[in-house]
This record gives sequence, structure tokens and C-alpha cells, in this order.
Amino acid sequence: MVDNPFFKKEGPFPLSEIVKKVNCSVESQNYKNFKIYGVESLINAKESDVTFLNSIKYKDYSLKTKAVACITSDNLSKFLPNNCISLNVKNILMAVTQVSKMFYPKADLDYPDINLVDSNQIKNIYPKVNFGKNVLIGKNVQIGNNTFIGSNSVIESNVVIGEKCLIGSFVTIRNTLIHNNVCIQDGSKIGIKGFGFIPSPEKNLRAPHIGKVILEDDVEIGANSTIDRGSVSDTIIRSNTFLDNQVHIAHNVKIGKNCMIAGQVGIAGSAIIGDNVVIGGQAGISGHLKIGNNVKIGGGSGVINNVPENSKVMGYPAVDLKDFVKLRKK
Repeated sequence: MVDNPFFKKEGPFPLSEIVKKVNCSVESQNYKNFKIYGVESLINAKESDVTFLNSIKYKDYSLKTKAVACITSDNLSKFLPNNCISLNVKNILMAVTQVSKMFYPKADLDYPDINLVDSNQIKNIYPKVNFGKNVLIGKNVQIGNNTFIGSNSVIESNVVIGEKCLIGSFVTIRNTLIHNNVCIQDGSKIGIKGFGFIPSPEKNLRAPHIGKVILEDDVEIGANSTIDRGSVSDTIIRSNTFLDNQVHIAHNVKIGKNCMIAGQVGIAGSAIIGDNVVIGGQAGISGHLKIGNNVKIGGGSGVINNVPENSKVMGYPAVDLKDFVKLRKK
């Protein structure tokens, strides 16, 4: 991940310190010579990063990772390249959380932005931006020309908003990069910390969320919708995708171009939605799934498996539309 302007980063740390922190077994004897500069996803990791592999479904990515070390298990370590040091632990997500907190000790909670000022005090910085009443703006915020921000909205520090955007009233935006001609309706919350917790019999552990939200050109977000920032990678909504009211997008979700998502849809963490996908109201999509291009999902469906491109599915669990109709006739 490129340096994140939204969170102060600590480190680097010797790999030996990380090994000690997670109490793992290490096959390589050369690990003490390495310094680690961050925690990254398998895809984005560089030679100075540590990554993690917690499911065999990501083996295609793990075999190509550039990370110097990977937090994983005894069973999954065989899916790493030879030059990647395997850090084998019993609880992968717990270990990743512990390491993430080393680099980002304050990313497990959403601390209030104490640098907010009323937009009336800084109108000279944004001469071609229209502000409603009681709009609060943080430090280093960039707002493009001909953008409108409605009353009682909060734009926190380091947020970037492009040109010709429409931000409604009572909107909160943090940890977010917004491109041009984006519309966010009243009451929406963008860039909030996701529901990232590691269950433990002794005490549940909050997981840091160090990613951000990226909204590309011509995206529309309906009223009272919530879009969580990424936990490690970013949450991304591609261009010309429209969300209806009260839609929830969880951390790390990637949504393609030209999608239409109806009201009260929930998409769980790390799901990948292709281009030109239509999702009916109140449908739910489980985490870590892949929904192909041109898929149509019926309203009220529960998707618990990957859906191939050009499919039409409906029901719970969601099945091919033709099969759903046959079942209803019985």
C-alpha cells in the first residue's frame, strides 16, 4: 500500500520482533536480517512487507506474492514461493491483527477528528465550492471546483473530493478518495471502520482497518448508506455504479463498473463484484465471494457461493433462476 495519509504509521520493525510478537515457528534461519515496513495483501505486498494467507482460495495470489514473509499455517505454507519466509501460527487472523497494531496502533478505532473547522472560516481556500450551513472541514482536505456540500456534513482530514460532486446533508466522509461527478445522498457514512473483530474466548480483539475507500467517476451512493474502509486493501467502487438507499458495503469489497445495487443490499467483506452486475433489494452476499460480470441477483436472495459471469440467480441459497422457478412450481 502506498503511504496512507489517514493513519500514522510506526516502524520499520525487525522481522525477529514480529516473530516474537506472534509466537510463530519459522523454517528459515535468515529471518533476523530483515526489516519489515508494513502489512500488505498478497497482491500488493512488496519485498519489504509481511503478508498473510488464511485460505486455500487465495493460493493463486500467494504463489506470486513478493512479500518477504507470510503469516500462515502449516497446511498452507506450501503455497508460498521459495523466497517468502513462512511464519506459521495457529490463529492467522489473530496474528495479522497483532502485527497490524504494531504499525498502526490507532487504526482499530475511529478517533474523532479534532482538526475540524467551520467551512465559513476557510471559504477562501475553496472559492469555487458551495457549502451549506454548519459544514465541518478537516486539515489538508482537497475539494474540486463546482462541488456542493450540504448542511451539517463532515469532511475529515486528508479526504480528497473531485470536481462537480454533490455531497448531501448529514454526510460523514473520512479515509476516502472521491473522483469527479460523484453523488452521495443525505445521511451516508463513507470510510468508517468496518466490523473487524477476532473472536476469542477470553476477549474479542479489534482488528485495525488501515485501508481507505475509493469512489471512481460518476458513482452514486444512496441515502443512509454505509461504506466501510478496507482492513488491509482498499474498498473500491468503480465508475458509473449506482447504490440505492440503505446499502451496506463492508471492508475490502471491490465493485466493478456500471453496477446497479438496490436498497438494503448487504455485501460482506472482501467480496468481488464484477462489471454490469444488478443486485435486487435486500439481497445479501457473503464475504470473500466472486460475482462475475453481467450477473443478475434477485431481490431477497442469499448468495453463499461464487456466481459465474452472465448468470441469473435467486433464492436462499441463491441458485440459477431456472432452477429457482422449477422449485417454486413443485
